[in-house]
Amino acid sequence: MLKLIVGNKNYSSWSMRAWVLLKQAEIPFEEVMLRFDAFDASSAFKKAICQLTPTGKVPLLLDDDLAIWDTLAIAEYLAEQFPDKHLWPQDRAARARARSVCAEMHAGFSGLRSDVARLMSMWQSLLAEHGGPLLFGNFTIADAYFAPICTRLKTYALPLTPTIAAYVERVLALPGVQAWIDGALTEQDFLPFEEPYRLRR
Repeated sequence: MLKLIVGNKNYSSWSMRAWVLLKQAEIPFEEVMLRFDAFDASSAFKKAICQLTPTGKVPLLLDDDLAIWDTLAIAEYLAEQFPDKHLWPQDRAARARARSVCAEMHAGFSGLRSDVARLMSMWQSLLAEHGGPLLFGNFTIADAYFAPICTRLKTYALPLTPTIAAYVERVLALPGVQAWIDGALTEQDFLPFEEPYRLRR
């Protein structure tokens, strides 16, 4: 069985992308959570993950003795291994577009508030082009990729057009996304180095 190594659900948005993709596509896997304690070389997290991958980061997909790191590489591997799941759109042009928007997400969007206009424009165009309910019609890797952004848009209550707000709600209602959120809510694991502002309360 596939094994997915993830970080804390409250903090690891990249882990969320791979986890939601597997869960929503109903691909069986075993979850292994490595708790973030710190990210320096002497931390327990780094010592554990560096035994499995040279990058020292999560998520990490293990298929027997094969290790696949990086969320986009994991997505591509799963698409190849499970062609019946149609993780990328079946149409060639749509598939190329889906890969493009995922690569754009992969390379940027570091400042959510400054990137909202680009996201809204991208999503509006894709939803209009493919008719919804998700970016390319049915659930694809692209929706898994943007699921963490949807949670942030909801949390920060940023102003959204009705079309985009409806898309965000549909993503958050996906069973795979809801399962991740439920898991995050049960963690009760506060990491001071991730949320130092909470120490001032």
